[in-house]
Parts: sequence; structure tokens; C-alpha cells
Amino acid sequence: MLHQKILEDARSQSNWIVNIRRQLHRFPELMYEEIKTSKLVRETLDELDISYESGIAETGVVATLGSGDAPCIALRADMDALPIQEETDIPFRSEIDGRMHACGHDCHTAMLLGAAKLLKERESALPGTVRLIFQPAEEGGAGGKRMCNAGVLENPRVEQIFGLHVWPPLPTGTVGSRRGTFLAAAGEVTITIHGKGGHAAQPHVCIDPVVAAAKVVTELQSIISRNLDPLDSGVISITAIHGGEAYNVIPESVQMSGTIRALTMNRLDWLQDRVKSMAAQVAAANDCEATIEFPGNVYPPTVNNAAVWNTVQGIAGELLGPDAVHEVPPVMGGEDFAFYTEQVPGCFVGLGIRNVESGCTHNVHHPLFKVDEDALPIGSALHTCFAIETLQELAGG
Repeated sequence: MLHQKILEDARSQSNWIVNIRRQLHRFPELMYEEIKTSKLVRETLDELDISYESGIAETGVVATLGSGDAPCIALRADMDALPIQEETDIPFRSEIDGRMHACGHDCHTAMLLGAAKLLKERESALPGTVRLIFQPAEEGGAGGKRMCNAGVLENPRVEQIFGLHVWPPLPTGTVGSRRGTFLAAAGEVTITIHGKGGHAAQPHVCIDPVVAAAKVVTELQSIISRNLDPLDSGVISITAIHGGEAYNVIPESVQMSGTIRALTMNRLDWLQDRVKSMAAQVAAANDCEATIEFPGNVYPPTVNNAAVWNTVQGIAGELLGPDAVHEVPPVMGGEDFAFYTEQVPGCFVGLGIRNVESGCTHNVHHPLFKVDEDALPIGSALHTCFAIETLQELAGG
């Protein structure tokens, strides 16, 4: 009954939560540039009379509710947007050219603020501490790692952590996740093929890096199809190729970039070694040289604690009905919630937002990505129920 009352209260605050989400959606900010976003979070927390610290990992905000003593649990939302031009027809579409909340982080932030409001109304009954983590730079900037390094899981020590992500494959009113590895380890790769440029009419006096690069792209796929156990999982995707400026000039070099993913760090390391070896040897076979680098941040796999997932299933089942809770297969997307679950038990959950009638069918990172906003109060209620029930369990009652 407590959970249903919280869901009812969350739905009564739906307009408030949706309004925050729409403000954030109109002004998306890229990683470590979440100035307006952080300001809106702080102003909302001020209105709710919730204490917080800001400027963590540059733009992060961490709020605290409850006694300030152990036990302590954490709820996390990411805040950054993507460098994508929005193509939706919604009235609150992005007002910043080339930037869009195409991964739903505006929803994550709004849902956590909704939970903050619900928890504040119940603060006196909290048998411990709830920490609300508003994190920058999930999209490649490893903001979660920097937040952990800044001590957001300490004083008092966080015992469990919970996170939500809008999930387009699932319909609104449902959730999905799994015990164990849910999301992949992920990293970047950059390959530069060095040849000898010259006139395109005289390829025999040049060493063509374009042809060699094409062969590298093709041969890299054989790592997955012929070197990797068919029962294992891995991804090697070259997503960008740059080389040359004129139709009649063979360039000196071609640069490629992409992503490598696996379900364990050991497998990711192995794939990186194979990519390095394959690219170098294919380039050499074409009289070229290859420079292979792995820039940026490597994200570990997101691994859900079995006991925490059991708790989440019980809460979600009571809120939405047992048929609304799905155990889904692992996904090869990466997520820096993994940096938190490397240190404390936690669970990362997909919140269904699919609604065919309202056109909410595109996946994340797509310029037509839209969210069924009826899901937002459900997310706020899930955060709130997880915090209350887990604290009660940890406090022994």
C-alpha cells in the first residue's frame, strides 16, 4: 500500500516533473558544460529546502536527505546531452543547434528531482540517509568515475545505489533489467593508415592508404566472426572515416575511429589486442603503416547485484504489476553507472517509454528520439520506493 500511495503522489506531481524535463530539453548541454542544467537542479533543490554540494566533477550536484547517518543509499541521474541535431516536432524541442537530449538524461534528472520532492515530504521517517547524485558527462566523459573519485560514495559510505535509464524497447508502464552483467564494457579506437600521397592518375607511384583502410575495416569484422567464440559477445564498429580532400589526389593518410565493446574487461582487452594486431598487419600487407590508439575513457561493464535486482523486482512488481517487470538480455551499450557498481552493490534499470500512438518509437541517440512523459512519475516513484524500502531493510526494520 505504501508503494501505491507513493506512485499516486508522484502522478499528482506529473506536471511539475514534466515541466522540469521540458526546460532541460530545450537547453541541452554537452559533457562538463552542464551550467544551466546544474543551476536548475540547484534552484529546484533550494525550493524544496534540500541541502546539497555543487561543483563536484565540475558541474555535478549531490543532495542529501534524511538523518545524515548510516545506513546510506544513493540514487543517480546523469545530466549531459549529445551533439545531435534534433528533428522531432515537439513544441519544446532543443533551442541549441547541434545539441539534443537524445538519450533521455533530461528525463533522468527530472525524475530524480521528482523523487527529491517525494522524499522530502517523508524525510522525517527516513531511517538513514539518501544521497541524490546529479552527474555530468556520462556520454564519453566518465563523469561517474570523477564523481566516485570526488568521494560521493563516502561519509557515510553508500551501501547500495540505484539508477534508471529510459528504455525505448519497453512500453510505458514496464521496467526491465537483469542480475549480473547488464551493459557492456566499452572503449574507443582510432586507427590512422599512413601511405604515400600523389596524383590519383598514377596510383602505381603512390601507396594508397584509402584502399588499405577499406581492407582494415573489412578484416576487423573477421575478429568477431572468426576469432571470438560464437557463444561470447563483442562489437567492433568503425563509425567514422576521414581522408583526402580532392577527387584526383591520393592522400597521405586516412584516419578511422570507432568503438570496441565486450561483456567483460578481459574480453575487451583481448579485442583491443586483436584490433591492434589485425590493423597493423593488414596495413603492412599493403605497404602502409598503421598507428592504433585507444583514446578516451574505457567504461567497465555495468554489473547488477543479484540481491538488489531482487529488491527492485519486488518494488516494481508492487507498483506496476508482476507482468510489467521483465528480465532482459544484456545490451552492448556502455554506461558509466558501472563506475559506481564497481565499488558498491547496485542496480541499473530500464524504464519503458515506448508509445506507438504518440510516436515514441525511436531508439536513443536518434534525432527523432521522443519520450512518453507518462513514464516520468513512474520513475520518480521507483526512485522513492527504492530509497525508503532499502533504508528500512538496512536499518533492520
